[in-house]
Amino acid sequence: MFMPKLGTMPPRSSLPIRIITGIVLVIVAGLAFSGLAVTQTSSSQTPSTQTPPSQTTPAPTPAPQNGQSATHTDQPAPPNQAAPTQTVPSSQVPSEQVPANQPPADEQTAAPAAQQPAAEQAPPGQPPAAAPGGESPSATDNGVFVFRKDVAEVTLHATVVDDKNRIITNLDRSAFSVFENSQPQQISSFRREDYPVAMGIVIDNSGSMREKRDQVNKAALNLVRSSNPQDQVFIVNFNDEYYLDQEFTSDIKKLQAALEKVEARGGTALYDAIVASWTDELAHSPLQRKVIFVVTDGEDDASQLSLEQAMHTLQQENGPVVYAIGLLGEEKARKAKRALQLIADRTGGIAFFPPTLGEVDEISRTVAHDIRNQYTITYTPTTPKTVPGFRTVHVEARAKPYKKLNVRTRAGYYPGQEH
Repeated sequence: MFMPKLGTMPPRSSLPIRIITGIVLVIVAGLAFSGLAVTQTSSSQTPSTQTPPSQTTPAPTPAPQNGQSATHTDQPAPPNQAAPTQTVPSSQVPSEQVPANQPPADEQTAAPAAQQPAAEQAPPGQPPAAAPGGESPSATDNGVFVFRKDVAEVTLHATVVDDKNRIITNLDRSAFSVFENSQPQQISSFRREDYPVAMGIVIDNSGSMREKRDQVNKAALNLVRSSNPQDQVFIVNFNDEYYLDQEFTSDIKKLQAALEKVEARGGTALYDAIVASWTDELAHSPLQRKVIFVVTDGEDDASQLSLEQAMHTLQQENGPVVYAIGLLGEEKARKAKRALQLIADRTGGIAFFPPTLGEVDEISRTVAHDIRNQYTITYTPTTPKTVPGFRTVHVEARAKPYKKLNVRTRAGYYPGQEH
């Protein structure tokens, strides 16, 4: 049985906020108590009168109209405590991809990790669905591009490489074939344009990362600089807990300040940090393309979620693409590598395992290049979304003069639980 959905990601400044909130609540409670005491005192001092038997009882006072009570005491309500609301690039093909035509092993054993909204319900900040017939980009009032699409559609973001791992960007719709559960699907929308993405940069802040953070931070900033200038990015630092140190922004200085909040200590709650970055932040962005870029140097040893539970949540319909860098030593390399490889492969991203720290910066630029050169393919499944169960997805591309083309996209999805 999966645990309930993770709570809102705690901001780094949660302690002072809690202190201020407590003081306000005490003041409000005191005012409310004083108001109640005054009301009771006033009532107790009102003399009671009895009508003598020989006198005529006066006519009763007309009852207040419109639902108003004769006596009304305003008591201030405690302030609402709003949860903080607050997203990468390579041309290499994953070395250990799980076959796209096989459902994940956790499908039969895992239950949903979080209670997700129904597919027909738009999340906060999500634009209303457009009329059937495809999705189209439009600009909001603040100039941010979003996609409006039919709720019955599935959207894939695909990278195509040739037999030499070179990204191919000149294909048209006729080159692609989409299969869901091995059944061909009709493509309803197709484009290859550099639209902005919502991106979460999720960085390991455990004790073992202390000597690595400077170079990792530099690589993360270069990733942002190499990406679309209109991308919206947030920063999560994690050890045995995870912290939202910067909400969505495109300001490099703010992102740099958040990355420099290094408190290298504790364990590694990798799965919890990735899932919270999706459910608490990315899922509520109006931008249609969503990416997580994660860097860690060890296996998860502190998450409440298991790997299977995390995968189930990340593979919800139109979920995020995860790119991962594992700075792994020999001692824990096997288990950690398997986890990062699985998360990246199943979501359509790439996992990198550089032998030296100096390669991280170049990898980040590769990830940016990968994101900016993807095809967006939309189709309406022939199987209704009311039919439950994991659905495998496979995309093929054929075009002259290329001998062999490989398409990388998500391996499948659970229908009906899109954020």
